[in-house]
Amino acid sequence: MTLVALQDITKSVLLPDDSTLEILRGVMLEVGAGDHVSIVGRSGSGKSTLLNILGMLDTPTTGTVSFAGREVRRVRQGRLDRLRGDHVGFVFQQFNLLPGRTALDNVMMPLGHAKGRLFWQRRRIAADMLERVGLGHRMEQIADRLSGGEQQRVAIARALVRRPVLILADEPTGALDIDTGASVMALLDEVATETDAALVTITHDLHVAARARRHYRLDGGVLATADLRRAFEASTLQDDAPAGLALAASVPAGDVPADTVAADAAERAS
Repeated sequence: MTLVALQDITKSVLLPDDSTLEILRGVMLEVGAGDHVSIVGRSGSGKSTLLNILGMLDTPTTGTVSFAGREVRRVRQGRLDRLRGDHVGFVFQQFNLLPGRTALDNVMMPLGHAKGRLFWQRRRIAADMLERVGLGHRMEQIADRLSGGEQQRVAIARALVRRPVLILADEPTGALDIDTGASVMALLDEVATETDAALVTITHDLHVAARARRHYRLDGGVLATADLRRAFEASTLQDDAPAGLALAASVPAGDVPADTVAADAAERAS
């Protein structure tokens, strides 16, 4: 079943000099239950804008967004807020944690308006999720006193605590070391599999992208399928490419030139 569908999506903004900046151009994408999709692209390519449109936080300039078969623009704002809160989990690059509140408080937050068991057992459910991301010993620590990597794991626990049907992750391993990043991605995969949720990840990291079943590249506002094997062959990452990269064999070859891969690798290192 198609969970979220984008049809001919464009996004543009008017600049102070009255010129128009085109961020997205004619984007077409369908994500089904259980899908794992990765989107790679340079900084400023529109990846975060695309993720916000997928998550119904932003609206396109033109085109149609549908969620579970229903056009989002036809849904009243109050119902749209509830739909997003109940079914979409966001892992933001900037964390967006509540300052002055504990890690546990932050993870409990999405359960504050839940019903039934989710509400009455919200403390235990949040504590269990913090255990799963390796922060059981830090749950009473004030969030802004945690390290960047720990704050990222709190943000991931918060995104997963309601078991959403759509998980949207914006550079989910950006603040983590390699080992912790791998375990966090394994957790995202595990929770998505358990609940048959769709997972969409935007990232600079080819290793993270390669974990997905379908791979896309966003360049100049245009979304196209990508063959990550070519990207690895054109980069120094080839020798330690993950076994999951074989999944890319089923993806139609996209245009991933060597100079772009080198530029992306340089951005990650900077």
